[in-house]
Amino acid sequence: MKRLRLALILLTLMACNSNKTKAVGDAPVQKSPEKVEFNADSAYKYVGAQVGFGPRVPGTKGHSDCGQYIIDRLNAFGADTIIEYRTTAENFKGEQLQLNNIMARFNPDAKRRVLLLAHWDTRPWADNDPDPDNHTKPVPGANDGASGTGVLLELARIFGRERPQIGVDLLFVDGEDSGAESQDMSWCLGTQKWISQMPYKASDKPVYGILLDMVGGRDARFTREYVSEQFAPSVNDRVWAMANASGYGDRFVNRRAGAVVDDHMFINRAGIPCIDIIECANESTGSFHPSWHTVNDDMDNIDSATLKAVGQTVANVIYNEQPQH
Repeated sequence: MKRLRLALILLTLMACNSNKTKAVGDAPVQKSPEKVEFNADSAYKYVGAQVGFGPRVPGTKGHSDCGQYIIDRLNAFGADTIIEYRTTAENFKGEQLQLNNIMARFNPDAKRRVLLLAHWDTRPWADNDPDPDNHTKPVPGANDGASGTGVLLELARIFGRERPQIGVDLLFVDGEDSGAESQDMSWCLGTQKWISQMPYKASDKPVYGILLDMVGGRDARFTREYVSEQFAPSVNDRVWAMANASGYGDRFVNRRAGAVVDDHMFINRAGIPCIDIIECANESTGSFHPSWHTVNDDMDNIDSATLKAVGQTVANVIYNEQPQH
């Protein structure tokens, strides 16, 4: 993902999204929101397991092994349904990528649903590395890839042990990080494919979505990303209010930041209001963590406290949802 011109983002979304997104409604936050405990040590372990496979670049053994690991964990955690959306996509170099978008569904018959997603692939080139000799090396992807996936896997474990009152779909999207800086539509290839295959009708789409991207960095702070504010402001309200009520107001800074090209753009285009929880290390320049797209995006930069803040906040959001009758 990357920063980009706001006008282009908005024009792209407005042109493609002909259906109005569903209103989320008021989001009252209880004084004691925590109903389950998000185990940050478990999430950290899941992040480390992914990094242990090596870079998860589509077409590599590390990618294949990690995909199977995600599926095995979801099965072990008792997901009601697991769907693999295998597809191909052409990257900006004209190469055909074999992608696998993986979805786990909990309470699939529930009328009220929420979508949680993260990308699990990693960037093939460390083109932001300060050493030019590293620009052709793949990125380990501890924060940019494994952190969001690790949080989703821990949430899946919790959902399997204590079912929420609503339906929850966990989507692990592929092919997010193989884009070119100057080609906006070359990013998020798996999500662009998935929105044409998603298992929803107009009547049963999730009421909102939350994307987790780069949610494990040390001392990370999260601001309200611009596209999220434009297309799902009430979801941002809900999440940031819950973070504050949960004791993580220092992590979830209630301030608007710049726009990011990320998977939530295309989820919004599909008619599901979706926000992006993503670290912005420097709001004035719109830059990410210094390890972003470098060979240093490794476990040394992963902070269990950050995983806890994000994971517990999202868990509290889900478990304070009321079912639709």
